[in-house]
Amino acid sequence: MDIQMLKADVPVAQNFVRRRGRLSAAPVSEVVASVQDLARRVRMVDLEMISRAGLGHIGGDYSVADILAALYGAVLNVDPLDPHNPDRDRFVLSKGHSAGCLYATLADCGFFPAAELATFAQALSPLNGHPNRTKVPGVETNTGPLGHGFPVAVGCAIAAKLSGRPSRTFVVLGDGELQEGSNWEAAMAGAHHRLSRLTAVIDRNGLQQGARTEDTNELEPLPEKWRSFGWEVRLVDGHDHAQLLKVLGRPGTERPVCVIAKTVKGKGVSFMEDRPEWHHKVPTSEQVTTALEELEV
Repeated sequence: MDIQMLKADVPVAQNFVRRRGRLSAAPVSEVVASVQDLARRVRMVDLEMISRAGLGHIGGDYSVADILAALYGAVLNVDPLDPHNPDRDRFVLSKGHSAGCLYATLADCGFFPAAELATFAQALSPLNGHPNRTKVPGVETNTGPLGHGFPVAVGCAIAAKLSGRPSRTFVVLGDGELQEGSNWEAAMAGAHHRLSRLTAVIDRNGLQQGARTEDTNELEPLPEKWRSFGWEVRLVDGHDHAQLLKVLGRPGTERPVCVIAKTVKGKGVSFMEDRPEWHHKVPTSEQVTTALEELEV
C-alpha cells in the first residue's frame, strides 16, 4: 500500500505565517514568550502521543524541544504552505529517534493536520518512529541511523552555496551520536568548504541509551574538538529561549557554527529529568497525569 505525502493544515499554516511575520518586528520579550509557549505545547502533545502509541523516545524529545521551538518559532525561513520552496532554510534532525518532538512541532506549525498525530507509530502511518521525507512535509531527509543526518546537512549547505541561494542549514545531533565517525568527516568537510550558513546544534544532555556519554566514550573537551576542526563554537543553555534565539539567529562569518546546547534529558518533568531509563520508556497513565500537571505550570 502506497502511503501518500501528508498535506498542510491550511488554516493552521496560515496562522503560522502570520505569527512569524508579526514576531519578526516584535520585541524580544514577545518572541521569547511565543517560543516558550510553543515548547510547552510540543511537550504536552508529545507526551500524549507517546503514551497513546506505547513507544517513543520522550527523554530525548524533551531535551531537544526548546531547540526545535526556537528554530520553528522564530528562526527558520520555512513555509508549511510551500514546503519545497527552493530558497527555504533546511532543518535536519540527525537524532531521528526524536521524531515525536519533530512531528508535534511540525503539526503545530501546520505542515500537516494535528489529527494525524494520533496515528504515530501505527502500521502504515506516515508518522513512523523515524522521520520520512517522502511522507512528511518539512522533513528534509530520512534519519534514524545515527551519523547520517549531519553529512546530508553538509551536502544541503554545499548545494545552497553553489547555487547562490540565501538558505541556511541547521542540523541537530545527539551528543552520543558524536561517537559515530561519519560526523567528524562531515565536520571536516563543512570547515573545508567554509559553510558559514551551516549551523550544527549538539543536544548535550550527557546521556545515551542506558549510560552517561562520558562513561561510554568520553567526549570532552568538546568545544576544543570542534574548534580544532575549524568551526566557530557557541555555548548555550539549551532550555533558555532567549539565549537560543540569540545564538541561532545569526550565521557564522566565514566558518560554520557549532552550538553546544547544554540540556537535560526529560526536561520539564521532574521524574524524567536526567534519568537514563527515559531514553525509551513509556509513561503510565498516572505518570502522564502528573507530567501534564507539571507542564501546565
